[in-house]
This record gives sequence, C-alpha cells and structure tokens, in this order.
Amino acid sequence: MKRILLILAGLVLIYCIESIDVFGFHNYQPTLESAVVDSKYVLTWPRLYYPGYYDVEVFTGPPGPHNAAVKRIMVYHTLNNKITIDQTFPPNTYWRVSAHGLFKPLGASSDPLQLAEILGDNTLAKPEPTSSYPPGFPASNMPVLTWTSVPGAVYYEFELLEAAPENPNGVDPSSYRINSSRAVFTNGFTPDLSQYTSPSVFWRVRALDYDGNPIGVFSDAQEIYINHFIMDPLKPKINVDFIENPPPLYPVYSWIPLTVATHYEVEILDQPPESPNDIAPSKHRIWSNIVTGFDCYDEEPRMTPGVYYWRVRGLDDEGNPVGVYSDIAKYTIQPPQKIYAATFGDSITHGGGAVSYSPANLEYNFQSYLNFPIYNLGKSGDTSATMLERFDHDVLPFRPQYLIILAGSNSLRGGTPARSVISDLIAIREKCIANGIRPIFLTLPPVNPPAIKKVFDEETVPDWQIQFAKVNSFIREQRYYIDDAAYMTNAAGELPADLAVDGLHPDIRGKQLMAQAINASWARVTQ
Repeated sequence: MKRILLILAGLVLIYCIESIDVFGFHNYQPTLESAVVDSKYVLTWPRLYYPGYYDVEVFTGPPGPHNAAVKRIMVYHTLNNKITIDQTFPPNTYWRVSAHGLFKPLGASSDPLQLAEILGDNTLAKPEPTSSYPPGFPASNMPVLTWTSVPGAVYYEFELLEAAPENPNGVDPSSYRINSSRAVFTNGFTPDLSQYTSPSVFWRVRALDYDGNPIGVFSDAQEIYINHFIMDPLKPKINVDFIENPPPLYPVYSWIPLTVATHYEVEILDQPPESPNDIAPSKHRIWSNIVTGFDCYDEEPRMTPGVYYWRVRGLDDEGNPVGVYSDIAKYTIQPPQKIYAATFGDSITHGGGAVSYSPANLEYNFQSYLNFPIYNLGKSGDTSATMLERFDHDVLPFRPQYLIILAGSNSLRGGTPARSVISDLIAIREKCIANGIRPIFLTLPPVNPPAIKKVFDEETVPDWQIQFAKVNSFIREQRYYIDDAAYMTNAAGELPADLAVDGLHPDIRGKQLMAQAINASWARVTQ
C-alpha cells in the first residue's frame, strides 16, 4: 500500500509541475535546425531540461488554425532531440516538433520547416549524359545518346552545337546551336548526324515541364566524334531493367525511340530468338503488339512461371522495318509462394505519371516507397467493373494476405454513378473475405478537370466531386481503409497541380504521399 501511495504522490507531483509551470515550460518552443549527415537528412532541436518526449509531425502544408486543407501525414515519438528524415517524403511536406511530459504538452510547437529547405534549391537540376563517343570510339550517323532522367520532366530539349557552349549549364539556348528538337519524351535521342561535315559536334539536353518551361539547366555539353563510314545497325535501345526490378503482373516495355521510325513492334518470346538483331519476327514469339511512342503495355497478365524474352523494332508508316530488332532483354516470372500484400487497381496503382512516364519508371509507382514487400496487380485503364471481372483470374491465384484496393476513378469521371462503383467494391470485398484475403480500401484521390482537359482533351462529368464523395464516404465506413485522399486535396477539393501534371495520375510527390499515408496506417489496418 505504501508503494502505491508513493507512486500516486509522485504522479500528482509530476502533474502539478507540468500544470503549474514552475520551471517555465510554457515558454519553451523548440527551433528546428537541419543538416545533411552521411547523405541523410537530420533534424535537430534544443533538448528540454525536463524528462519527456518529443512529437515530430509531418504535414501536407504549413499547419495552422486557418488552414483546414492541411493534413497531418505522420507523427513520430522520440526521446531524442534529433530525427533522421525518411527520404521518400516529398519536398513539399512540412515538419514541426513539440515537447511533451507525462501529462501535458511542454510549451509550443516549433515553427514548421519545409523539407524543400533541407533538400536545397532544385532549380539547378540537370540531366547527366550517360553515353560517350570519344575520339577513339566515334559515332555512326545515328547514335543513341542517353542521359539520366530528371524527376518531373515531361519532355526534353536536345541541342546540337558546332562548338562548346558559351553558357555552360545555363538556361538559354547557345549561340552555337546548329539543330535542336523538343520531340524528346524519354531520356534518350537518336540525332541524324549524316549532314554534318565537321569531325565532331557537341550536344546537351535540358528538362522541360508540360508548358515547355525549363526544369533546371542544360546538361554538361558532350563532344561527339563522327565517322560517317561506320555502319552500326539502327535499333531501339531498351531502357527498362526487369532483372533488378521484376515487372508487375501486367508488364510495360520501354525503349529509346528512333527518330526515323513512326511505329514499333514489340514481341515476347519463350526462348531466345534464333536470329538476334534481325528484321524478321522470331518463331518463338508468343505475343506481339504494334504501338506508337516509346513504351508498350502488355495486354496479358504474365503469371506463368518461367523466363521470358522481349525485343522491339522500328517500323515506318507502311509497316516496313526501320533498322533491326533491339538487343534481347529477359525477365523471370516467379511469384512468391505466399504473397504478403498486393495492390489492385487502375493506372494510379499500375504506375507512371508526369504524362511521359509509365509503370516501367519505378519512381512514379507508389509501391516503390512502401515499407513492406508488395506485388503489383494493377492494370492501366481499369474501371471498378473490369477490376471485378478480372479478380478471380488475376488475384485469386496469388491469394495475398492483404490486398490494397483503389478502384473507381475512371468509372466516376466518365459518368458511372457512385452506386455502381460501390456495388463493385462490395462484390470485390466479399470475394476477398470468402478467400481469406483482407481487403484494405484506399479512398479515391480527387482529380483536376482543367488539367485533364489540357493534357488529354477529355471532359470530366460536372458532378464528379459529389460522386467521388459518395464513394469515399462508403470507403470510410469499411473496417479496413486508408484515407490517402485526405492528403491530396486542395481547398477547391481538387488534386493539386503540383502533385499531378495531368490532373489524374499523381507524379513522384503524389506517389510518395500515397505511400506515406499507407505506411502510417499499415500497423492499424493489419492488426
């Protein structure tokens, strides 16, 4: 009894100390400082001289009583006066810290610090050339020139120069420019050098946003030496790695296009081709498709275990080969015996964004930022109805323990009423439960109709907000759901332009926010 009384007396004393503020805790307000230590971002603040803990909060915008649109993404509890920041958080998030005792907050929260202030100014972002043709290894008339991708770039401006630029890493074209192109929608280009008589030219590239404004500066200029007598075969260059990063259920194949080709034929093989870099299709072909652009979405779910091979060739307007097939690439389909979690949805789940990026670009996939293993069962173009139709074929063979479901965006913005989408969600939920799968629903991020019209020239139904709200209200009534939409909605109830260039598919920052919302709620929905 005496021990209990001593404990109670101690608790009363602590409560009084924290409430009466004998030591001036109410005046304490930590000041956040940031630093980069071993390539990691660290926040620190002065330690309070009273034993307690600290809450580090992460917000979608500057927190405040008059900013209702701002949502808290995450809160960390720590006894230390520093924290290492998870680098998957987007730069437009805000961080603040507050001290807490056993019973009471101790003082005020710090002023918020935007993560972008820690990361520094990104206006100096520039592509880094990854191809080189020095004097001893000159280029043919149509070399494939490549560079690192710039996050958020919708397309690039490629510049050929007769001399080294007078404005290295500038933002303006060089006075030595002899040719240029803005029809560059991936991190590579094949210029035609046959018309140039000089032994070498220079090239550089810069990233552009949707409206053609520069993102950062021009790359370092590269001198390229030309040998017009080199007859290298003309072929697309594959730029997706399925060895290090196995594909989703519906793979997407990507390559550096040829400036002289208007179409491309992709073929998938069950054995290596009998004639590599030929112009004729292989007898081992099991699937093919002809597309424009620089990527191809597989229409078949690749779930049969085994090794697959693929390649691509350019075609002209008449369907004749332009050059030869690309080098062969391969990937292995070997789904885990027991899948812990999977994602199921449309193109937002499948991946891609910023207009020009497909699910082959992993930085535009929210699964890349999750803290647990995941299998991507998404399919671009899905509606809630087509998801229900393919559930038995595409989900049941894997029977994941947890299934993250995002369904209905395409349906609702196209005019399908909320009640139909809800009916589909109920049917998917019941299929999950009947097969021992826990359905975890994501609320639908809003869309931005003006941006959709601008990029896709598509209309969005006038009452989309009402229909989205009905579906999200239903989702919030489910036993297991994650409200990621709350982090991706501006004051007008739309998807912010800085999270999705096209008004529909979240870009890198948007996908990071989605992942952080899932990570923050994962323990709750998997209990």
